[in-house]
Amino acid sequence: MRIRTTTTVAALSGAVALSALAVPAAQAADSVQGSTRITKVVVNGGKDLVVGTSTKRFTVTVTGTDPKGIKDGIALLWRGTKFEPELLTGVLAPGDEAKCTKVDATTGTCKLSFEASPRETLANRNAGQWKVLAGLLAKGSAEDHVVKETYKTVTVKRAAKLTVNASPEPVKKGRTITVAGALTRANWDTKKYAGYTKQSVKLQFKKKGASAYTTVKTVKSDSKGNLRTTVKASVDGTFRYVFAGTSTTPAVTSSGDAVDVR
Repeated sequence: MRIRTTTTVAALSGAVALSALAVPAAQAADSVQGSTRITKVVVNGGKDLVVGTSTKRFTVTVTGTDPKGIKDGIALLWRGTKFEPELLTGVLAPGDEAKCTKVDATTGTCKLSFEASPRETLANRNAGQWKVLAGLLAKGSAEDHVVKETYKTVTVKRAAKLTVNASPEPVKKGRTITVAGALTRANWDTKKYAGYTKQSVKLQFKKKGASAYTTVKTVKSDSKGNLRTTVKASVDGTFRYVFAGTSTTPAVTSSGDAVDVR
């Protein structure tokens, strides 16, 4: 098996060379030798990977079987049309060796630690679906292994924030209440939060003493991500904004802002 480039191997192994798995994984076409099999891969506890403007730490666990047991593991998140250096648009590699634990005589789980950082590994164009490469090495053999170039996918999203401010407070019944706010999301290129423009956001209201919110209307964020609408004051209660999210940005809900109607 031929290693395409040393850069690919370095990206794969992170801070260390991960035993015999480094070579088949670096080539990244599916590779199987012996009876080693992957049965489960979990990224970030099964949740979308949401990253703000600072480093996000997360783990990937690779579980599998072999008649002799599991010795070592590897995982890698990558984005591109094909796993080749010139076609990759993003790579997230583990920072150290896998920590593998024995489940039973034939089954093992390997845990790897990762960091996703806008300052080092992420740009805005990287938000969306990423592929997950996973591999396991069997015990008692220098070569029995399995590597899957795309075992599964995971969604990497730019973190979002949402605010609300209802005024005036207090307000007379029948008067106009202005409900302002702002929808922002992490800009991985500038390492700052910026307005998320032209997005539909629901304004919701919960009457004092009620247990649930109801939707009042839908508001669109402006060219700076700001939200602003008006409603008539009727009863005491709490307003909030709710954003459903997109393929690159998670759903987010503002805190509530209570209004005293007199």
